[in-house]
Amino acid sequence: MSPSRANDFLQCPLMFRFRVVDRLPEPPSTAAARGTLVHAVLEHLFELPAVERTLAAAHGLVPEQWERLLERDPGVGELFDGPAALTEWLASAEALLETYFSLEDPTRLEPRERELVVRTELDDGPQLRGIVDRVDVAPNGWVRVVDYKTGRSPRPGFESSALFQMRFYAFVIWRTRGVLPKRLQLEYLGDGVVVQHEPSEPEMATFEARIRSIWAGIQEAARAGDWRPRTSKLCDWCSFRELCPAFGGTPPLASPDDVERATGVRPAA
Repeated sequence: MSPSRANDFLQCPLMFRFRVVDRLPEPPSTAAARGTLVHAVLEHLFELPAVERTLAAAHGLVPEQWERLLERDPGVGELFDGPAALTEWLASAEALLETYFSLEDPTRLEPRERELVVRTELDDGPQLRGIVDRVDVAPNGWVRVVDYKTGRSPRPGFESSALFQMRFYAFVIWRTRGVLPKRLQLEYLGDGVVVQHEPSEPEMATFEARIRSIWAGIQEAARAGDWRPRTSKLCDWCSFRELCPAFGGTPPLASPDDVERATGVRPAA
């Protein structure tokens, strides 16, 4: 279970089923592709010597990383109606990089790890897995976990969902390395806001209970075959709206083998 998939289940069990159990394909979007591009540029920016990590260098990486993205997923090239639309989209990615440079000076940073895959398995529970954008380690050993967001920051009072992902990373790092990160940092490049949080060990115990509760809910839904939709304003952006019974659609039958593969339990006959 990743933080994204846990959030999927909390947002809408049927969407979780479509993504994790059925593995239905989703069309690419310009926003998701831009996020992938900007993350790739920031990852490779730190491969340069510190003094060369300039905004101009970051902008110079955009065409190269765009070509690599096209090689991996040629379908993203079909998102644009001509060269002008592509040029405008690339400029929007460059604007996000400009915002990044207003938040940090990468010439003064030496990340310990980038795009770090973290994983651990809970006793009698799921395997937890995620990819951390950046891990910094201070000379005194303090660990900072950094995640880039290419959208806008949440409204005041709605940070908990975003911090769920960061607590997830902190928990897995704590369990696998025995070191609790000192700081969790979300950098929103859409509006230049930085959200920081200092986790505690009691908070990690509460988080583990939360993860176990979510997993129990997933397994109960799988056992009962009850993946009912949960409607919200986010339905307007859902890739599976046409299949959703809340909007007149008919979901395909879930394969019992696929349910068992994804959740560890087999639906009741």
